[in-house]
Amino acid sequence: MSADAAPSVAPVPLRWGIVSTGHIAGVFARSMAGSRLGRLVGVGSRTAASARTFASAWGLAPAHTHGTLAGLLADPEIDAVYVATPHPMHCEVVVAALAAGKHVLCEKPMAMSLADVEQMQQAARAGGRTLMEAWMYRCHPQTERVEALVAEGAIGRLRHIQGAFSFHAAFDPAGRLWDRALGGGGILDVGGYPLSYARRLAGVALGRAFADPTALHAVGVLHPETGADTQASAVLQFDGGITAEVSCGTWVTQQNRVRLYGSEGRIEIPSPFVVSREVEPTEIWWQREGQAEPTAITITPDRGIYAYEADAFAAAVHAGHLEVPACGWADTRGNIAAQLEWCRQVGVHYA
Repeated sequence: MSADAAPSVAPVPLRWGIVSTGHIAGVFARSMAGSRLGRLVGVGSRTAASARTFASAWGLAPAHTHGTLAGLLADPEIDAVYVATPHPMHCEVVVAALAAGKHVLCEKPMAMSLADVEQMQQAARAGGRTLMEAWMYRCHPQTERVEALVAEGAIGRLRHIQGAFSFHAAFDPAGRLWDRALGGGGILDVGGYPLSYARRLAGVALGRAFADPTALHAVGVLHPETGADTQASAVLQFDGGITAEVSCGTWVTQQNRVRLYGSEGRIEIPSPFVVSREVEPTEIWWQREGQAEPTAITITPDRGIYAYEADAFAAAVHAGHLEVPACGWADTRGNIAAQLEWCRQVGVHYA
């Protein structure tokens, strides 16, 4: 370093608050211990008791433990909030947080309608705050490696994508997964994962950040009591002759994998979405045409998947960007539009 060169200064850690105290809020809180650019400071819940329990579990100070959303949003020590409420509550919470001057990372799906997405993004634009739909797998080095392989032509021209995210859950008529008033159904809960993955990789193959399908055709099964979708599949067409098959479900277990087929080979991603919540190596399998066995490519992360997401978000905040490259605003609008069209075609309607 020259004598007159300015020393590098690490950015001030982004101070996070979490809205809600459910399962995914705890997962995010745990992962924040590995964040390089942020730290968890506070929590807001519908009740003081729930907030205190969560704060005790994650070592948060009483001064930043709030039994109301308003209390968290008024906390001057909070820079950004992670919104982990059920989907139908996202719009109201996100708009309120942006109006309070907070940056917002909102769990997927960001909203239940394109109108709500537009309202959130307009609020972020008006307030000059960063807003992102929380597709955590997009920020993990495994996904970056897959994207690089496709972009450099490791399997030739990408021609077809297969992806599934499905699990078996016991029926609970009062549970979130089964209640359409709470955004229940597999398409909005987990269907967006293979759908957004296909949109992302089709885009990469075409030299873009993402691609919207030119056609989507779907089938599905609805629960006879609640009308929530329990299993659903869709086939998609993209520019460049790229096709995709995506499926999801809440009462059938599938192989939750993504497979990419190209003109000169294929890639299989055994754990494409959650990847790994721990700091441990992951593998993808790459096989060229004529190769007897696939080559295993190991990715060794240095933090948990949600810490990568929080740090990608914080980097955008520190750079003064309203959008995060891992999932920009137009990409979010495309995700929501495709999911809602999938729902419409299988007969799922939300108020």
